[in-house]
Amino acid sequence: MKMKLEELVSPEASPALGPYCHGRKYGDMIITSGQIPLTKDGEYVFEIKQATTLVLNNLLSIVKAGGGCRESIARVDVYIKDLNDFGLINEAYKEFFGEHKPTRVCVQVAALPGDVPLEASMIAFAGE
Repeated sequence: MKMKLEELVSPEASPALGPYCHGRKYGDMIITSGQIPLTKDGEYVFEIKQATTLVLNNLLSIVKAGGGCRESIARVDVYIKDLNDFGLINEAYKEFFGEHKPTRVCVQVAALPGDVPLEASMIAFAGE
């Protein structure tokens, strides 16, 4: 039986700002698009810890739309404007994940949409 590539949409995450979807699911694998700290009502969040938490919650809502959960998140890619925010991002990240420790990439980039401080994406799996 051939697996189908499914589009994922979360009503909790901010709307896509371009020609892409929130995420895709293929079999048990869930891959999200990047999320910036933008509320579903279209408001940007710039305070770094609040922004990080918002992004992670938006991403988790997409993972949940694909049948995953916080503990099924395997990887998080984080793009930040300023490496000086690294410590505060880590604080918010630890508060969000607790003892669960997905693999992670964190790099500084020159610019992000809306001049926000970070963007992130996730890879997760359906089921627990």
